[in-house]
Amino acid sequence: MAEEREFVFEDWLAEGIKGFRARCKELRPFLPEEFRQHTKAARREMLLAMRSLLDAAIECTEEKPKKKATKIKVE
Repeated sequence: MAEEREFVFEDWLAEGIKGFRARCKELRPFLPEEFRQHTKAARREMLLAMRSLLDAAIECTEEKPKKKATKIKVE
């Protein structure tokens, strides 16, 4: 009897993407150019999104100069 594993959404999604990419490689000669252009643009956008997350994380680790409070005399 096969052992039951807990369902993990991320694993399921990764497996689906892996299968989709393998199928696309097989069908590549038959895929329309417009499809290839869109998938290339989508991949670029995902990489840019990851870059923005990394840039934000790096910025959080950098020390920022402490701002001095300015005293304002109120009459």
